[in-house]
Amino acid sequence: MSTYKEVGVDIDAGEELVRRIRRSVRSTFTKNVLTDIGAFGAFYRAKFDGIRKPVLVSSVDGVGTKLKLAFMLNKHDTVGQDLVNHCVNDILVCGAKPLYFMDYFATGRLVPGVAEQVIAGFVKACKENDCSIVGGETAEMPGFYADGEYDLAGTIVGVVDESRIVNGRNIKKGDVLIALPSTGLHTNGYSLARSVLLQAYSLDRYVEDLKATLGEALMSIHRSYLKSILPLLSKRIVKGLAHITGGGIEGNTMRIIPKGLKLSIHWNAWERPPIFRLIQETGHVPEDDMRRTFNLGVGLVAVVAPKHVAQVLSVLRRKRETPFLMGEVVTA
Repeated sequence: MSTYKEVGVDIDAGEELVRRIRRSVRSTFTKNVLTDIGAFGAFYRAKFDGIRKPVLVSSVDGVGTKLKLAFMLNKHDTVGQDLVNHCVNDILVCGAKPLYFMDYFATGRLVPGVAEQVIAGFVKACKENDCSIVGGETAEMPGFYADGEYDLAGTIVGVVDESRIVNGRNIKKGDVLIALPSTGLHTNGYSLARSVLLQAYSLDRYVEDLKATLGEALMSIHRSYLKSILPLLSKRIVKGLAHITGGGIEGNTMRIIPKGLKLSIHWNAWERPPIFRLIQETGHVPEDDMRRTFNLGVGLVAVVAPKHVAQVLSVLRRKRETPFLMGEVVTA
């Protein structure tokens, strides 16, 4: 006779995980969350004060092969923050504020302590982004994932007034590109970074240029830009926003540029963080590949009219940002 536990699925471990996370997840609830953990569906009251024509904006994403480093370092408390912040940024550049987040955690054998660390990261980031965790799914699939490994995906839903959607449609020739720095690779390019760097360095090796161990530098949290960008959205002085993820600066920013226009990027306008120089020099990675794979130190790009540049820079600096001009929009 065989049991579910004997073939690799431990229902008790799942119940233990729920017991561990219930209080922390509840701490993200707002008055609009109507259900508790464990319901078949999550209920969220669709009441948006001050929004005349609410439009829901949603996005789904993962952390990619950055997870491989989490497994190697046995460090699981930051990848949850990476995922939430990535999703927040994706809807933020559309003009939306986050409402709620849902996760999918899949593994071969559920270790409640590991999953608890991941979810603690979700909770921390959701609190920082004024966002509720309203539900999730934990899947235990023996034989599907390597021992000690898991995968993550997250879905976020936000809201924006239809009149305040940011979509880049009004971008014109001469508009200026303003960049906000990244905190490292964020959650993209790790397959190339791991292939190059782990042949030459161990994760616990201290690298003088990085002022950190390689593992610490590579696990830098994918930051959120929400608190810095919200004041610009309220002033309606930004024509377009781009979250720089896979595809690089140009690939992502062109997603919001109207037909007939293109970007003139001043690639020497900023100093690339040392981690990118280390990757390029160690792996002899071609410049074109660096530009298409990594954010190169730019996490978000705002497109603004020339007359608003000074005001945008001032607002961002008051938020303790270090923005810089990195190019302009030109005729294709």
